[in-house]
Amino acid sequence: MDRVRTVAQHTPGSRGAAKGSTGLGLLLALVATVVWSGSFVATRGMADSVPPVQAVFWRWIIATLAVAPFAARQAWRQRALIRRHLGFIALASLFGVALYNTLVHQAGLTTSASNMGMIMAASPVVMALYARLGGERLGVRRTFGLLLAAFGVLLLVGDGSLDVDFGAGDLWMFAAALSFATYSALLKRKPAELGGPAFLITTFVLGALMLAPAYAVSLTVQGGFEVTPGTGGMLLYVGVMSSAVAFFAWNKAVSIIGAARAGVVYYLQPVCVAGLGLLLLGERTGPAELLCMALILGGVSLGARR
Repeated sequence: MDRVRTVAQHTPGSRGAAKGSTGLGLLLALVATVVWSGSFVATRGMADSVPPVQAVFWRWIIATLAVAPFAARQAWRQRALIRRHLGFIALASLFGVALYNTLVHQAGLTTSASNMGMIMAASPVVMALYARLGGERLGVRRTFGLLLAAFGVLLLVGDGSLDVDFGAGDLWMFAAALSFATYSALLKRKPAELGGPAFLITTFVLGALMLAPAYAVSLTVQGGFEVTPGTGGMLLYVGVMSSAVAFFAWNKAVSIIGAARAGVVYYLQPVCVAGLGLLLLGERTGPAELLCMALILGGVSLGARR
């Protein structure tokens, strides 16, 4: 029986299925990365009109409503399983929903969308370290690709120099990168029997509940915000696309190819954010930035391969 299983694992069809799964995982990671790139532009656009905690709170309310038609029934069926693993789910909600996004919106007050995307690209380094600590072998090619892309990101943040001077917003983004990497590492421990939609809506609800006290304080101290077509549109984008769609795609990608490999694709984010920042916010991209982006793309190409 073991021999039959071994032969089956090495058939051309099995290899093709494995390659197909890897390709799907990389594609889903890319979808999440591109969508999240737009969220940094939207976050920067809301910085002067919507207080960070209020923006994040409504982001998750909108996200919960967006996924409810697809996820609520499964979550109800798996309510006993959710209660059994509530500690783990709450931890994932804390790092991936409440902390990460609040830190991103806080950073948007004092740094550019391009810087936000560049610094968030530090999270794959932490993902790879978590993966290595968990016993995953990264391999020479993927490690070299990771280091090459990291070098490109460092040059990009330093405007072509390794002498980097970080501001307050940049430091907030580093904290956000650490939080997101921790969330991605936690995803590997998600119980296999817990459905993706059920996990997603539960983390969204718990994250919103965690933010509710801070939201109440923000309303009292800062007052509310005016809902305009601009702010409403950006909140819908970060709530539906950047939360519901991107988180589902990312979670699925990590379940297929692992956080370390998905993290390599995530290095494309500075390239996407820089392009969107130029088109939508007028943030310029010069020759030095283009060279750094080429290093990032080269590193991603090496690191994403088997």
